[in-house]
Amino acid sequence: MTLTKELGTVEKQPITVRVANWSALHPGRAIAGWFVFVALCLAVGIGLGTRNATAQDFQVGESGRAEAIATDAGVLERPSEQIMITSKAGPLDEAKAADAARDITARMRKLPQVLDVAAPVRSENGDMLRVEVTMKGVKREVKAFVDPLLEQTAQVRAAHPDLRVEETGDASVSKGLDSQRSSDLATSELISFPVTLVTLFLVFGSLIMIGVPLLLALTSIAGAFGLYMAASHLLPDTGVGMNVILLIGMAVGVDYTLFYLKREREERERAAGRLSPEAVVGIAAATSGRAITVSGLAVIISTATLFLATDVIFSSLAVGTIVVVLAAMISSVTVLPALLVRIGHRQDRRAARAADTGGKPRRRRPAQETGRLWSALLRPARSHPVATLVVSVLVMAGLALPALGMELRVLNKDTHSREIPEMKTYDRLNDAFPDLLAEHWVVVRVDAGRRDELRAALADLTKTVRSDPAFSRKEPELRTSADGRVSVLNLSVPHRLSAQETKDSLRHLREDYLPATVGRVEGADYGVDGTSAQDADYLAHQNAKLPLVVGFLLLLTFLLTALVFGSVVLGLLGVLLNLLSVAAAFGLLVVFFQWGLASALFGFDESATSAIGSRVPLFLFVILFGLSMDYQVFVVSRIREAALGGVPTRKAVLDGIESSAKVVTSAAVVMVTVFSSFVLLHLAEMKQIGFSLAVAVLLDAFVIRVMILPSAMILLGDASWWPSRAMRRARRSAPERPVPVPGNPVARLR
Repeated sequence: MTLTKELGTVEKQPITVRVANWSALHPGRAIAGWFVFVALCLAVGIGLGTRNATAQDFQVGESGRAEAIATDAGVLERPSEQIMITSKAGPLDEAKAADAARDITARMRKLPQVLDVAAPVRSENGDMLRVEVTMKGVKREVKAFVDPLLEQTAQVRAAHPDLRVEETGDASVSKGLDSQRSSDLATSELISFPVTLVTLFLVFGSLIMIGVPLLLALTSIAGAFGLYMAASHLLPDTGVGMNVILLIGMAVGVDYTLFYLKREREERERAAGRLSPEAVVGIAAATSGRAITVSGLAVIISTATLFLATDVIFSSLAVGTIVVVLAAMISSVTVLPALLVRIGHRQDRRAARAADTGGKPRRRRPAQETGRLWSALLRPARSHPVATLVVSVLVMAGLALPALGMELRVLNKDTHSREIPEMKTYDRLNDAFPDLLAEHWVVVRVDAGRRDELRAALADLTKTVRSDPAFSRKEPELRTSADGRVSVLNLSVPHRLSAQETKDSLRHLREDYLPATVGRVEGADYGVDGTSAQDADYLAHQNAKLPLVVGFLLLLTFLLTALVFGSVVLGLLGVLLNLLSVAAAFGLLVVFFQWGLASALFGFDESATSAIGSRVPLFLFVILFGLSMDYQVFVVSRIREAALGGVPTRKAVLDGIESSAKVVTSAAVVMVTVFSSFVLLHLAEMKQIGFSLAVAVLLDAFVIRVMILPSAMILLGDASWWPSRAMRRARRSAPERPVPVPGNPVARLR
């Protein structure tokens, strides 16, 4: 006899229940199918490979337009590596340094990746000899071809043991950055993995139950890697997608599995052996399975708003997040029911054997038991909802206040960790040759008949900037296309990329000097390119897109919440609570990183704490909204479930939060552990993202969902559900009744 027939429930079922039913009835096929799916994803991804973003994919604003003009004309600034020769002790021996310079020059000229090797240049103090090696290709794409140059530099270093021979440049720095990032991620996994194990053991007390969340999280990440590689052929990889998959994958993978497992154990305890494992899994599918699906879709939909930024980096972040959340969601509602059925039958057999031999079955802690901690935490909302709501909101608002002074900047070489050897070399190079710190590349295109006017205008521009102390004394370098229509003038600035002096020189160049010189040439198409210009244009482009992304995110969050719960009130409440959580996290981000508290407390490099990375707030805003929906959907689903069963709203709120308290805490601990481990990384943006995510999850789990949400819903009462028809029908049919068991065609009474 099926449970559906026994209870007289309606046969129509949501897709989560139908999928769980099939998985429960065919556990072997479901488990094998999942591993085949993961293997296929990896095989396809590895077979296709990863398509990396090209220079054109990064072009935005005036600098992007200028770069495109220079590229088409063949006069784009070529990538270069700088070889530095210094003494290990004492003054530099000129003869030995010259010999090493000849050696490196001869070696580099033989490499197919090298376009030219310049004559050695001595620093003003005479302590360094510099050899510039110009590579073929464009700056953003030569990282993959720099290894032969690094090998030759290493051989020259070995051949001249009395000298220090070092190499730095955009390509070698990017290579070192990638190596450090890989090492950091390995360190992060070593930290988060054991803490996750301990957390799961405290929740379930079973090695088998520990293995299930980790297995699904790791296989979801593996499948997401393959999907991401395949997706890169539509939206290219910028080098950050895999990091995001690891960051988000472990957190949501364990999170979703915990939600499902907790409900399955509750139903198993409630059934007291009267329902089969298939029936118990079906009930969990109709409740937590639905919540997981909604939560996963919420994260995916919110993350998809990053595509509105029309930025290749945000698109890469979005794709990485979407594929790993999708994989985690699919695994939780497909293969997880099959695993739980297998585990359930195994536990039943053990119990039967214990009964046959006269032994006592293992006693478990009641599933609904919450503990003194959560009872104490909920006491303010239960006893004094108005005061609790006001005080909690004021505290969160106070934490958010510093966010009003947030300063954004594009994190560049100035913020890279100095533990990267190439960055130490970069600093020594700039100390010896300050003219190499920053450059502005003025790109101008004119009609063929205006070439003479262009030359005269560029001469005037050169004279103008030479009189400005913000620019260096170095003679500007001029490159002109074969037809004479396009010219690039390199102007050096003796200040770091992020220095205010560099930004001011760019502003003067764009707003004053260019309009007064090349701007007077009729029909001239001009712009300023270079690292500083690219950073400024990127930040301006992002800020211009911010209102669009945030507006769509708020609208979609409201619509999704209102649709899922049938309540406009809950939709508005969900948006407000998410905004409060995100704002508080941003405020703490400013205090710790922009104000430098993290440097004082944890010894972080000041380069990582002087400003907030330009991509951090928008990425965090989107991701935090999605992750906050996890708790919102899961907790409110439990409250709504009780309310639909006739339980008064006040009691439904408290019971729903208490019944989900342990799993919310456990999920929060796992998430915080994973995110906090990224604070230990060297990359400044990852530090800031990891810190903000960890803080936001803590605030969301222990303040928003325990203090503010219950207080607000208790005060709103039945108005919380407006205009839900289902809730009105439930209220009319019975003031209070047991919660019905969802229909499940494979369920059966024992």
